Amino acid sequence: MGFKHMVFAAVSAALLASAGVAAAQTKATVYKSPYCGCCEGYIARLGKAGVEVTVKNVEKLEIVKRMTGVPEQLESCHTMTIGGYVVEGHVPLAAVKRLLAERPDIHGIALPGMPQGSPGMGGEKTGPFTIYSITDSGPKVFMVQ
Repeated sequence: MGFKHMVFAAVSAALLASAGVAAAQTKATVYKSPYCGCCEGYIARLGKAGVEVTVKNVEKLEIVKRMTGVPEQLESCHTMTIGGYVVEGHVPLAAVKRLLAERPDIHGIALPGMPQGSPGMGGEKTGPFTIYSITDSGPKVFMVQ
């Protein structure tokens, strides 16, 4: 990525974020089980952040996860594609914004499992969330929030 493109992407993301828009890419597709209610909570949060969400109810989510490169140890209850990346699970929107602003050379990010207090999940957050990068060489910490 050239310097001008990096500057433009960073400035655009900052302007959009300050205007309350999720990021430069505001369209996402969420693949979920038709029986999962917590996914609906996450989708609602995306909508409030200005993301236009297409929902695809899928009976065999493991097929979507394999096609998008989500390793088993990072799986959660839903898989989202946005801006050319995969986002697995109840990833905080700040991490999604960072992903789209920085555009790292990774497949995506994940918050494994269904931690209490994460976006769309009920309960109290009991500690920081570790969000992992999905890469060819295995998971790496993307950020802790």
